[in-house]
Amino acid sequence: MFFHMVLERNLLLHPRYFGPHLRENLVMKLMKDVEGTCSGRHGFVVAITAVDGIGKGEIREGTGFVTFPVTYQCVLFRPFKGEVLEAVVTMVNKMGFFAEAGPVQIFVSSHLIPDDMDFQTGDMPNYTTSDGSVKIQNDSEVRLKIIGTRVDAKEIFCIGTIKDNFLGVINDPNAAV
Repeated sequence: MFFHMVLERNLLLHPRYFGPHLRENLVMKLMKDVEGTCSGRHGFVVAITAVDGIGKGEIREGTGFVTFPVTYQCVLFRPFKGEVLEAVVTMVNKMGFFAEAGPVQIFVSSHLIPDDMDFQTGDMPNYTTSDGSVKIQNDSEVRLKIIGTRVDAKEIFCIGTIKDNFLGVINDPNAAV
């Protein structure tokens, strides 16, 4: 799920970036340091939408660096248990498959795939129904439900299922159009 939050961060800036473009340099450093990162508490930072305020800098003794407190607004992505997401399959093996929904990687175990789908080996491993009408392979788009999350300090891991109503393949890249 996506959230819009106000966060604060202390930025350390080298003296060579001081001058008439100090604010632009701070905003660029903030975007470089924060966008695309993950915190276990808030989730993945997708984008910074606004910089609300830059406080007075404090000089670090002995280095010349200055620490600026910066308040900013950002869009966050954090998956929750029970949430339904659309994801792209990245890897298929006999244990299940991995899929990506934005920055989060989701594992779907073979026990959480419908019973009528069997694993097929070969040059392109996949899960196929007995009649061959539905196939889960690399680059397939699936709708899945998150049944568990584990949050670390810098990463979020998810377990999903497609063994429920209205879940499963929504787009097969190799299907004839």
